[in-house]
Amino acid sequence: MELYQHFRKEEHPFIDQVLEWKDTVSRQYAPKLTDFLDPREQQIVQSIVGSDEDVRVSFFGGVPFAERKRAFLYPPYIEPDEGDYDIVLFAVRYPDKFISLEHRDVLGALMSLGLRRGKFGDILVQGGEIQFFAAAEVADYIRLHVETIGKARVTLEPLPLSAAMPIEETWQEGTVTVSSLRLDAVLAQAFRLARDKARTLVESGLVKVNWRVVDKPDFVCGPGDVLSARGFGRCKLFSVEGPTKKERWLVRIGRQK
Repeated sequence: MELYQHFRKEEHPFIDQVLEWKDTVSRQYAPKLTDFLDPREQQIVQSIVGSDEDVRVSFFGGVPFAERKRAFLYPPYIEPDEGDYDIVLFAVRYPDKFISLEHRDVLGALMSLGLRRGKFGDILVQGGEIQFFAAAEVADYIRLHVETIGKARVTLEPLPLSAAMPIEETWQEGTVTVSSLRLDAVLAQAFRLARDKARTLVESGLVKVNWRVVDKPDFVCGPGDVLSARGFGRCKLFSVEGPTKKERWLVRIGRQK
């Protein structure tokens, strides 16, 4: 099918899912709400559904700047509002004067509940404050079962979405040259690492491309890819300007501040 040619092979199962969602909305003339999707998944949904006259799609993650968002696929007669996305905001209350919690502590506690990652949206951490978004259908279960995060005893307080902390991602952009568009080469340049060090990180399963673990150093990166390496942060390949006279690639990369 020609559609699949525009996507990487590992994305084909998700494309099948999106096509199924689209078909269901079209046949039943009723809306479909998805779990929280990462930005790459949102991009795929938009590209597949966006031009359809019978099925429309919009995204919301609790706040406009959210990275992870639920998709709402719907027939043209519906005008969606925030309530259609069934999102709950929780504040984590804990003794922050004595214990420090990080994003990974919160995610680890949530994932230990046995729920899919898609049931949780963004986790907001600023100073000692922590908030996170969750799907409303599992909110009661989360509130009942999350009693500790890391070494801290916690309570979860539901808040209106309007009370979310205003955190937006910013990128420090620059143009650099890389020897190739291989993952280890781009990673080495983005984080100023030795190529061998970058290769080891990839092979150890510590690197993600578009929120998926990639353990092959020869994976070819492309415009729009978001790369993250555990312990080093996140970068984004904004554009590939083309080869230079010395057979290197000129690329525009941003590192998350």
